[in-house]
Amino acid sequence: MNTRYRITRNADGNHPEQNISIDEYKSYFGTQPDFEYAQQYSFRSAETTMTIPGDFFLWHVGEATIPFRYFEGDLYVAVSHEIIFQKMLEIVEHFDAQYIEG
Repeated sequence: MNTRYRITRNADGNHPEQNISIDEYKSYFGTQPDFEYAQQYSFRSAETTMTIPGDFFLWHVGEATIPFRYFEGDLYVAVSHEIIFQKMLEIVEHFDAQYIEG
């Protein structure tokens, strides 16, 4: 089961000046060799392919691709394994941010 988390500096939504910009994320993830930026994320099931437009930082770990989605100053990720949770904590620490479930 996945738990969705939001990485943010503006948890209450009342301080938009604290938002993390897409350029800040691009700068950080550009230094991470196992991440790539994409303007869409596609995944396949047995019968179909679904493509979601947006700003994604795709983490390639082993055979898996884990999407971190940027939206309005926050970064979202679905955590299904401890290794994803640990990567999320690294990102939170780098940006002096916090994570919120939901």
